[in-house]
Amino acid sequence: MSASEKTFHPVVVTGGSRGIGAATVEKLALLGHQVVFSSASRSDAADALVARLEDQGAQALGIKGDAADPDAVADLFATCRAQFGRCGGVFANAGITGPSTRLEGLKVSDLRRVLDVNVDGTFWTAQAAIREMSTAHGGTGGAIVLMSSRAAKLGGGGEWLHYAASKGAIDTLTIGLAREVGPEGIRVNAVAPGLIDTEIHSAAGLGDRLAQKAGEIPMGRVGSAEEVADTVVWLLSDAAAYISGTIVDISGGR
Repeated sequence: MSASEKTFHPVVVTGGSRGIGAATVEKLALLGHQVVFSSASRSDAADALVARLEDQGAQALGIKGDAADPDAVADLFATCRAQFGRCGGVFANAGITGPSTRLEGLKVSDLRRVLDVNVDGTFWTAQAAIREMSTAHGGTGGAIVLMSSRAAKLGGGGEWLHYAASKGAIDTLTIGLAREVGPEGIRVNAVAPGLIDTEIHSAAGLGDRLAQKAGEIPMGRVGSAEEVADTVVWLLSDAAAYISGTIVDISGGR
């Protein structure tokens, strides 16, 4: 089969309306994948992304849905199947940092929300992906990429300890799930971005964080959402067919 004849499987992305998620949706869609993505809010951003891609002949569909809600996650995958068929790739990207604070100042509600989205939401997304792609469930296999963070290794002390801990859970999930579903045709990997130029910092009230931290990066600059998206797209592709259970740092050496 020539490159022009290649069939691209549908892909599901959570948290796809902005930042790394939006960059990944765009790259996948322009490659020829049919992409269904969710966003907890920001419907205007989702609509603008879909319109931009459709203008370029790509296929993408954005729906509103909270990744922490298992019913909303189920609806996302059901929409993909109804519109395009069973997915063959999933990027569990949805996540939040919560407020920047030391542990003694952390509110119960803030911790609960971070864990609900970052941990529970990723579990629900991975669960739905397995039900769609596993050969044990009538699927033909596929690839899952989870969103971790360098914070899982750096610890986030004095700043985002709660966020870092949530991403440590994702690292464990990546390794364990890869072993669990590998025999069923599913690869599971994660990306662990470092300091990336997205809205996540200003959303947490740390608009100057990138400038303050840039000097800690051996490569001397922060990364871009597109650079992370390139790695996600590669991990979802056949070019990474023998890679599973791996957490890829994208951090400029930090």
